[in-house]
Amino acid sequence: MREYLVTLLLAASICYVVTPYVRNWAIRFGVVAKIRERDVHTTPTPRWGGLAMWIGMAVTYLMVNHLSLVGKSFTRETIGIFLAATFLVLLGMVDDRFELDALTKLAGQALAAGILLIYGVQIFWLPINGVITLPPSIGQLLTIVIVLVTINAVNFIDGLDGLAAGIVAISGAAFFAFAYLLAVIYGFSRAGSPSLITAIIIGVCIGFLPHNAFPARIFMGDSGSMLLGLLLAASAITLTGQIDPNAISAEKLGPTLLPLALPLAVLAIPLIDLFSAIIRRLRAGKSPFASDKEHLHHRIMRSGNTQARTALIMYLWTATIAFPVSISAFTPLWVAAIVFSAMLAFTITFQKKRPELKKVVQV
Repeated sequence: MREYLVTLLLAASICYVVTPYVRNWAIRFGVVAKIRERDVHTTPTPRWGGLAMWIGMAVTYLMVNHLSLVGKSFTRETIGIFLAATFLVLLGMVDDRFELDALTKLAGQALAAGILLIYGVQIFWLPINGVITLPPSIGQLLTIVIVLVTINAVNFIDGLDGLAAGIVAISGAAFFAFAYLLAVIYGFSRAGSPSLITAIIIGVCIGFLPHNAFPARIFMGDSGSMLLGLLLAASAITLTGQIDPNAISAEKLGPTLLPLALPLAVLAIPLIDLFSAIIRRLRAGKSPFASDKEHLHHRIMRSGNTQARTALIMYLWTATIAFPVSISAFTPLWVAAIVFSAMLAFTITFQKKRPELKKVVQV
C-alpha cells in the first residue's frame, strides 16, 4: 500500500507542477476554448490539460519502475495501456486545437482499443450460467465496446469546471479499493496493472483539480477526457484477467462479478448522462454527437446551484453509487445497503439544502 501511495502522490505532484507550463503552451499555440452557446464558462480558457496528465503519468512510470512491489506491475499489458493512452492524448491534442469531427475521434478511439488488444488487454470470460469463455472475436469486440463507451462517458460529463476530474478521481478511488482488497483478501497478486493504473488516475486528477476547479484556469479538453476514460476502461478489463473465476466458490460470487459490474457503478452518473443524451437527441431527429444544454449538470444548475455546488452534488452521487458497490464484494449485503442508504440520505439532503443565492451562471 505504501508504494501505491507514493505512486499516487508522485503523479499528483508532477501533474500539479507541470500544468501551469502546459497552460502557457496551450495559449502560445492557440489551443483555447472560445465561448459557445452550449458552454457554461464565460471567458476563453486554454485546453490541453490531458497533456499535463500524460506527463504526470509518464514521469511517474519512470520513477516507480524500480520499486520492489509497484515495479512488478509493469507487464506487457501496462506497456500497451501506456501506448494506447499516448496515442489518444496526441489525438485529443489535435482535436483540442482543430476540433476534429466525431467520426474521426471515434475511429481514433477504436484504434486505441486495438492497441490494447495487441498487448493482451481483453475480456476473456463472462459470468453467465457459471463461467463462459468467450471466443476471441467476441472478447475483442466486447473490449472495444467497453473502451468506447467509457471514453465517451467521461467525455460527455466534462462540461463544468472540475467535474470530470473529480468524478474520475472518486471512481478511481473506488476501483483501487476494490482491486487492492481483492488481492489482500483472496490472495491475488497486489502488484497488478489495475492497482498501478488507478493509483495514477487518482494522482493526476488530484494534481489537475486545483487548476481546473471553478474558476478553471485550464480545461482537460478531449486529450484529458479520452485519456482518463481509456485508463478506467483498461483498469477494469485487466482486473478481470487477474481473476480465475473457477477458483471462487458460488458463495463468493462478488469478486467474480464485480470486475465487470464495477465500471458500470463507478461511472454510473456519466453513463446515465451519456445514454440519456443519445436517446434524447435521436428522438429529436439529431445526431447523437450533437451538442445541447440538457446534460445532468445543466439541469442541476438550472435549479439554482452554482458551478462549484453542482460539481459537488455530482461528486456525492458518484460516491453514493460507487463505494457501496465496491464494498459489497467483501461484506454482507446488509452492510453495503446501510452504507448506501446513509450516503444516499446525505446526498439528497445536501442537494435539497441550497443556499439562498441568485444564479451565478445563466444556463
